Amino acid sequence: MRYNESMPVAAPFYTDEHILAYPIEYIAGIDLYNAGEYHAAHDAWEELWMGPVAPDEKLFLQAMIQSAVAFHHLQIKRPGAARRMYLMSKEKFARLNQRVFMSLDLDEYQSQLDRALSWLLSVPDPRETEQPPIEPPMIYLCEVKEGE
Repeated sequence: MRYNESMPVAAPFYTDEHILAYPIEYIAGIDLYNAGEYHAAHDAWEELWMGPVAPDEKLFLQAMIQSAVAFHHLQIKRPGAARRMYLMSKEKFARLNQRVFMSLDLDEYQSQLDRALSWLLSVPDPRETEQPPIEPPMIYLCEVKEGE
């Protein structure tokens, strides 16, 4: 296939610099998450979370795990459980209180989460509501900052 300059080229999710800066489980989780493999992304991040990581990294990873599990629950038709995971992830991101962590723009990521999942909070019981079409977030890492 010949390259066509009018065809858009998708931005990479991360760079070689990210691969060198972060644990492979973090990067693998991003690949799995962006492929819609939310349970597998959870497993990759959980492996890292269970290891020796700093408290803020542990909180971040737990929030990411819970956000992935929210989408997994939607895949298996468990919107009540998805709502619980979404709320738990929001609470952890709020406690983390950072704009960017491990090169992820948390404001942007949470905006995408809210666009996809806020319907879970707009009804008394999401199990009694038909799921609207949603667009799950895509994780793109931003520039690695000095000291990360």
